[in-house]
Amino acid sequence: MLTALIIIPFVAGLLAFALRAVRPRRAVLIGAALMHLALTGLCWLRLPPAAWHGWLLLDPLGLLFLSITSVLFCAAALYCVAYLRREAQNTHADYEAGFVFENQPEAVFIGCLLVFLSMMTVACMSQHLGLLWVAIEGTTLASAPLIHFHRQHHSLEAAWKYLLICSIGIALALLGTFCINVAGLTPTSHVPLMLRDLLANAGRLDHAWLKAAFVLLVIGYGTKMGLAPMHTWLPDAHSEAPSVVSALLSGALLNCAFVALLRMQQVCVAAGLEQYTGQVLRWFGLFSMGVAALMIITQTDFKRMLAYSSVEHMGILALGVGIGGAGIFGALLHALNHSLAKALLFLVAGNIIALYHTKEIKGVHDLLRRAPWTGMLWLAGILAIVGMPPFGLFISEFVILSGALGQQHYLAATIYLVLLCVIFAGMLNSAISMVYRHEAHAPVQPAARTTILALIPPVGLAVLVLLLGLYLPAWLARVLTMAAALVRGGGL
Repeated sequence: MLTALIIIPFVAGLLAFALRAVRPRRAVLIGAALMHLALTGLCWLRLPPAAWHGWLLLDPLGLLFLSITSVLFCAAALYCVAYLRREAQNTHADYEAGFVFENQPEAVFIGCLLVFLSMMTVACMSQHLGLLWVAIEGTTLASAPLIHFHRQHHSLEAAWKYLLICSIGIALALLGTFCINVAGLTPTSHVPLMLRDLLANAGRLDHAWLKAAFVLLVIGYGTKMGLAPMHTWLPDAHSEAPSVVSALLSGALLNCAFVALLRMQQVCVAAGLEQYTGQVLRWFGLFSMGVAALMIITQTDFKRMLAYSSVEHMGILALGVGIGGAGIFGALLHALNHSLAKALLFLVAGNIIALYHTKEIKGVHDLLRRAPWTGMLWLAGILAIVGMPPFGLFISEFVILSGALGQQHYLAATIYLVLLCVIFAGMLNSAISMVYRHEAHAPVQPAARTTILALIPPVGLAVLVLLLGLYLPAWLARVLTMAAALVRGGGL
């Protein structure tokens, strides 16, 4: 089953590259997404055995992030059909849709989307740190053409920046992986880069090399994750990519790099370096939140605002893991909530751009009156992402705060609360302006029609993030608890 989860989207991607007809190609996208989701659902009933001689294994941590990826990709695939139809009808250039479609660009787009899913699946299931590195690099190569989809100057610049910065980051991550390998060398034996071997022999690993490896991996994978100050590719890529791609980049791709950091955290905790790694992650997390807060309150582009929000929430994840204890459970729950809410916002952002033909906050007004469903979803998404109850992010942010206080990290908790308040004010101010501001002298524009297919995915995501704030199912809480235990160094 693990092999099928990788092979199905990969083969479907190759098929999408080859197909010339539009409808069969889109059917392949939807079919592969639904098959991947169905197989992932079966994994919740019973975890499948290891594959590829143990290189692939779906533990509770991998299952959590694989499920997030699969759900978001399914939502994005449904939205993508509506998006591609809208793109095909465009005859003029604007911010979000400036490319007149032909068969080949759509074939590349759908093919790369499916290969992207395959690589993210490998990253979630990989138990070998070398294979994990290859999978993260594969996500970069598969997603870069998606950012350049519109073939505009700014999108080309964003894609190039994404490739360059992430390649430097992934090179540092490779160097960190080499350091782990050196840490396991002794005159008489060698510890392989398999996670189970590293955990079983953690007491034999050289602490100096392990500390160096952790710093390099935080910088390397933190670049892909969007931690400041290595985040500089993220605002441009999220702003210039199609909204459906931005949803996957923020909601799923960043999680893959987070998984890589969690795997390294498992090893370091088992080796007795929890205090060292916790301090590194806490300060990287708080710094990321601080940078995001400064940029959000001065932002004029709502897609870039959402991008900086991702920098903030990646900082929250790092902070939660660095706190330890209940903070790890809160971080994993927050990863789930953030992915749902941010994907919701980026999909709705695509509908807003189709309606107003701008990404400028000041260019959007009367959204709730002009497009009620889009306006309600946008406002709900903003309230969710800033941590307002009863949405799920309020619960996960509160758990992280409780963990910080419980572990007596009072300074970190104070800074965390202050930054959350600043970001809350900045994002809510922009959202209220877009939703409620009325311009009496604004030029009258023809009403745009948002199709049902473009509304169903964000509505579904909004319902999920709301339900997670009201009720956490026992089966989900159990997997989150087991995943948190793995990160803390415990067994299943």
